[in-house]
Amino acid sequence: MSRGAAAALLVLATLTAATLAAATINGVAPRAHARANLVLEGERLRVSAASGRVVRDAAATGRRALLLTGTGTARGRARVTAPARTTLVVRGSACAGAPRIALTIDGTRALTRAVKSARRYTSLSAAATLATGSHAIAVRLLNPHRGAGCRRTVRVDRLVLAPAPASSTTPAAPSTPTATSAPIWRPAPGISWQWQLTGTLDLTVDAALYDVDLFDTSAATVDALHRAGRHVVCYLDAGTYEPGRPDSADYPASVLGAEVEGWPGERWLDIRRLDLLAPIIERRLDLCRDKGFDGVEPDNVDAYANTSGFPLSAADQLAFNRFLAAAAHARGLSAGLKNDLDQAAALEGDFDWALDEQCYQYDECQLLAPFARAGKAVLIAEYELAPEAFCASARAAGYSAIRKRLDLNAWRQTCQ
Repeated sequence: MSRGAAAALLVLATLTAATLAAATINGVAPRAHARANLVLEGERLRVSAASGRVVRDAAATGRRALLLTGTGTARGRARVTAPARTTLVVRGSACAGAPRIALTIDGTRALTRAVKSARRYTSLSAAATLATGSHAIAVRLLNPHRGAGCRRTVRVDRLVLAPAPASSTTPAAPSTPTATSAPIWRPAPGISWQWQLTGTLDLTVDAALYDVDLFDTSAATVDALHRAGRHVVCYLDAGTYEPGRPDSADYPASVLGAEVEGWPGERWLDIRRLDLLAPIIERRLDLCRDKGFDGVEPDNVDAYANTSGFPLSAADQLAFNRFLAAAAHARGLSAGLKNDLDQAAALEGDFDWALDEQCYQYDECQLLAPFARAGKAVLIAEYELAPEAFCASARAAGYSAIRKRLDLNAWRQTCQ
């Protein structure tokens, strides 16, 4: 066997909506835990010795699991004959911090999550649905670490492929798009940009990236900007409720919290209630994708640091923001982290770029350095500082900084 083959995670499986067809992992048939689920046991997977090994584990099914210890990526293919959801069943060992694991489907990050459970296995579900056909799958431990008397690791018990809920049986839930192999556009560091959310959209601004309102911008306008060589990002409120939007009536009263300071009628959301919020947000992301946008700017993703009316934790916010990024990626959209500077380092691996307001005014721009170090675009908007007060620092950091008015009309001043 070649070294490359030994390093690969080999997954060959076939799944139907109601029954399991024949499937093998390295010539061995996986077992079904349920009539319609295909379960790929961790001990059947192959990985290089430098990145992991099979270990005995009484808590795992079959009493064995795949232990991931290094940075190597486990790769393979999964073949399904009906739309299927993917779930990783894992537990981790912390060492100067919790391990983080990533699941990639067809080159698109479908899941990035901290594995905080050490004693019990936990299920991590990807936002994307696998479409019928063959898909490339990769699993990776993102942050291996060895310290004094400890090692940061992840144990993979199994990968579960379960039929996606049929829309006919779940009419209230949005249809989740399939993972796609099409590359996601990501803005390059230093990109020129325009941010306009009010007034008649000025299509003549010389900027490579336009950030505009999801509902107020038509598909025809997005197409016109594309023909002019621009990329276009849709702005949407993710962590707050806005009255007067086309879908405002979809928000149940139970998720509406305190008013957002300075914005009458706008209210913080209980981001813990993804069972209620995810369908609404996913429908918005569907609209963003269907209008032809290249990415999404989800706003108000720092409720835990504000007076929201709910007892939200930093962990609640991380989970919500990672859901947003994964749901955007599942639709072929790049995702920008809006503000939430205190969690920027933790979320850099989930988001493709960052956008912040007034970080130079408040001396906080250094918190966005993880994005710059990762080669990702950082967009800065200042409202009160003159360009000469921040442009030199922005250029040195590789940030794309502009001055805007608070109402975010067409006016702007650039650092060029």
